[in-house]
Amino acid sequence: MSFVVQPAAPARPNRCQLFGPGSNPGLFEKMAASAADVINIDLEDAVAPDDKIEARKNAIGAVNDIDWGNKTLSVRINGLDTPYWVRDVVDLMEQTNGRLDLIMIPKAGNASDIYAVDAMVSAIEQEKGRKKRLGLECIIETAAGLAHVEEIAAASPRLEAMSLGPADYAAFMGMQTTAIGGTQVNYAMIDEPQDGPRTRHIADPWHYPTVAIVAACRTHGVLPVEGPFGDYSDSDGYRQQALNAATLGMVGKWAIHPKQIALANEVFTPTEAAVANAKRIIAAMEEAVNSGAGAVTLDGKLIDLASIRQAEVIVRQAEMISD
Repeated sequence: MSFVVQPAAPARPNRCQLFGPGSNPGLFEKMAASAADVINIDLEDAVAPDDKIEARKNAIGAVNDIDWGNKTLSVRINGLDTPYWVRDVVDLMEQTNGRLDLIMIPKAGNASDIYAVDAMVSAIEQEKGRKKRLGLECIIETAAGLAHVEEIAAASPRLEAMSLGPADYAAFMGMQTTAIGGTQVNYAMIDEPQDGPRTRHIADPWHYPTVAIVAACRTHGVLPVEGPFGDYSDSDGYRQQALNAATLGMVGKWAIHPKQIALANEVFTPTEAAVANAKRIIAAMEEAVNSGAGAVTLDGKLIDLASIRQAEVIVRQAEMISD
C-alpha cells in the first residue's frame, strides 16, 4: 500500500444516470419519478443550437419547481468551446434554489477545463453566500481527455464523477463506427487455422479507456461511470456492456431511455448471493487473522487479506444502496 492513501469516492448510489434534453420539459416529472439514482438534464448534445437558451430556462425551472426526492440532480452544460457555457453556469448558480447537486462538464480535455468551471462556481458561491457546495462531474470523450485523464481526475476537490462518452470518443479517435458504444463487429480476433473453419472472437474496443478512467478515478476519489449505449432496443447488449464496466470497477451507467434504468440498477446492485458470499469471506478471514493465519481456504479457494478488501467493496455497495 502506498504511503499516500487514495481518497474515497463519494458514498452515494450512482448505478444509473438518466439523461433527458432540457428542450423537452415534458420528460422532467417522469424522470423525477424514475428509479434512476442520478438525473442529468442535458443542455449540450441533445439540444439543437436554436433551442439552447430555452433549454437553459427549462432546466432552471425544473431544478426549482420539481420534487426530485433524494436523487442526485445534475445539469450537463455546453462545451467550453461554445458561447453558451458561461451563461449556463452563471444562470444555474444564480437562478436556482440550491437543489442542484452537480454540473457536468462535457468533453473535458485537461485540468484547465475543470479549473475554469470550478473558479466560476466558487466565485458565485462566495458572492451569494451559498452554504451548499456544488459538485462537478465530467465526461472523457476526446483523445485529449483520455491522454490527460489522471490530471483531470485530480483537477478539483469538487469533482465527484467521471464518465466515458463513447460516441464523441470514437469520433475524436477516428474510429470507423457510427454506433454509440456497444459491440464493434470489425474489432475482433480470429484463431489459428485448424481442421475446421476459423472462429472470430469479438473484442471490446472500450476496454482501455474504461480501465484508464477507473484507475484515474480510484486514485483521486472520483466515481467512474460508464456512458451511454445508443441502441436502446438491445437490452442484452446494454446489459453485457454494463457487466463489463462493473467487472472493471465502474459504479454505474447512463440511461438514454427509461427501459435502460432497470438494467443498470440490476447490474450495479450486488445480488443477495454475492453479498452473502462476501460476508462469508470477511468472517473467514477475520477468524484466520485472530488465529494468527494470513490466509485460509474457503470453498476450495485461497483467500487472504486482499480478499477482504474485495469483499468489503461488495458489502459497502449493498449497504449504501439499501440506506
